[in-house]
Amino acid sequence: MAGVGAGVGAPRRRVARGAAGLAASVAVVGAGALAYGSLYERNAYTLRRLSIPALAAGSRPLRVLHLSDLHVTARQRDKLAWLAELARLLPDLVALTGDVLCAEDAREPLLTALAPLYSFPGVFVPGNNDYFVPTLRSPHRYLRGDAPAEPSGVPLDWAGLAKDLTAASGWTELTNTRAVLAAGGRRIDVRGVDDARLRRDRPDLVAGPAEPGTQLALGLSHTPEPRVLDAFTADGVGLILSGHTHGGQIRLPGIGALVSNCGLDRSRVRGLSRHATAAGASWLHVSPGLGTSPFAPVRLGCRPEATLLCLTAVPSA
Repeated sequence: MAGVGAGVGAPRRRVARGAAGLAASVAVVGAGALAYGSLYERNAYTLRRLSIPALAAGSRPLRVLHLSDLHVTARQRDKLAWLAELARLLPDLVALTGDVLCAEDAREPLLTALAPLYSFPGVFVPGNNDYFVPTLRSPHRYLRGDAPAEPSGVPLDWAGLAKDLTAASGWTELTNTRAVLAAGGRRIDVRGVDDARLRRDRPDLVAGPAEPGTQLALGLSHTPEPRVLDAFTADGVGLILSGHTHGGQIRLPGIGALVSNCGLDRSRVRGLSRHATAAGASWLHVSPGLGTSPFAPVRLGCRPEATLLCLTAVPSA
């Protein structure tokens, strides 16, 4: 009987040792992935180029540099230097879709880094993190997709930053407003809303068809909430630019983004897609952004990006 007991116990011990070894391996892999995402990938700034058939037949291409979610701190010298180099792309228009700063002391370094881009027309809107300094939040709320909590951090002076940016660059702030501007030899109808994550958006204030004589209707909304996308699409906006999602920030093979952090489905939280309604369809580009919250400094399978959008003519029939 003693021999039988020993024979039964040995396989159990081997299974237990195997399970412990597997758990240790998973922990090592997880720690390695976290180190890679926080030490390398979140600083691996990348330029992506996309072509979008959004202009009338026969139109010359229009180059739009889309920047979003910079989340700049004063010490991020590499990011600031990389931003300054983007002027070499010679865009016809620069579009900045919010979440610009993490702290007030980053304002002057940011304005200096963007200075080479001031030679080109630009438009911008605020994001939810442009109104308050980021605070530590439980990651479980984010992963569950909970409704946003009321902001509780130290206030940021978005109005002051917007004023300084406009004065330095001549760019147009589109916080719940619209305008017509010239870019690349074309007249463009531009409109934008305040942040939809905080429910500050007022699409009704910018509603209506494109101004006569314009070659493109362009809409900006930091958070790509479907109600804003629907409103823009109903008005015939040809291209909508958003950010906020960080592309999911953590993307797994075969799964993609774990969450969208807004009402948009997970499959469209990064890159180009069509937003279709009964009223028509618009192109939607969601930027993965160039930064992260200082309390979640990791990217995995989702490098920080700026995007050069080459708008081309719709193919003729």
